[in-house]
Amino acid sequence: MHDTDTLSRIAAQLERIADVQEARLADARRAVGGDVDWSAQAFRWRDDGRLQAIDTPQALPLDRLHGIDTQKQRLLANTRQFLAGAPANNALLWGSRGSGKSSLVKALLPEFAEAGLRIVEVPAHRLVDLPDLVATLAERDEKFIVFSDDLSFEAGDGSYKALKAVLDGSLAAAPANVLIYATSNRRHLLPEFQSENQAAQQVDGEIHHGEAVEEKISLSERFGLWLSFYPFDQRNYLEIAARHLIAFGQPAEIGVDAPWERAALQWALARGTRSGRTAEQFARDWTGQQVVSKTA
Repeated sequence: MHDTDTLSRIAAQLERIADVQEARLADARRAVGGDVDWSAQAFRWRDDGRLQAIDTPQALPLDRLHGIDTQKQRLLANTRQFLAGAPANNALLWGSRGSGKSSLVKALLPEFAEAGLRIVEVPAHRLVDLPDLVATLAERDEKFIVFSDDLSFEAGDGSYKALKAVLDGSLAAAPANVLIYATSNRRHLLPEFQSENQAAQQVDGEIHHGEAVEEKISLSERFGLWLSFYPFDQRNYLEIAARHLIAFGQPAEIGVDAPWERAALQWALARGTRSGRTAEQFARDWTGQQVVSKTA
């Protein structure tokens, strides 16, 4: 009888603890989403743990993104599946800097906003808040892409574990209205050291990575869709620069050795890279010069 009473008291105490925890979580979710302007199309996650609506999201139209047609089509298809309520994957866009990774994710918003798509930007240092954020978004009717740009983790940084749990490592099922799209210059998101490869072993002719390498691979593998981005060749670089110039109202015919072509190549040479970002920066500078020269 004594044991039965003790077990009953323990069970009652555990139930009270669970009720308190649930109440705290509910308060946290209300704090996160209570003052949010949900009519907005884009949001950012602030350092104080709240969602802030972005009044004027920055996004290039999809047709301005050149030289990444394969990546574009795959991400568009995955996003359409997501919006249709069909199975879709979290996506990792990785590769060369300035190659259009971030621009491609942002361009999804004007393309699919009317279909209910919303984007929430979360900086890497706030990924520890992902479980609370995702729990809040799960209560909404809209479809959310949680976007983390230029994602990478340093050695000893434990915040990536929150990302792993939300992607595919938690007992709680991921909500059907939330996907994670991340961009990174690193394929495995974490720094890789030569010493870690020395821990690899060969077993029956197969290479088995050491624990440190396995840990890093396991994070990126939780993204079901990998899209790789590479440096642009000269032709693609000029094509991108021309599209930006035309968008700014400048003539930009390719292949005629025009002054803007020579200037664009010199611009890229000075920066040591041919990228979409470099092409857009050149187009802004060139257009500004032409406008000022005409008004001088």
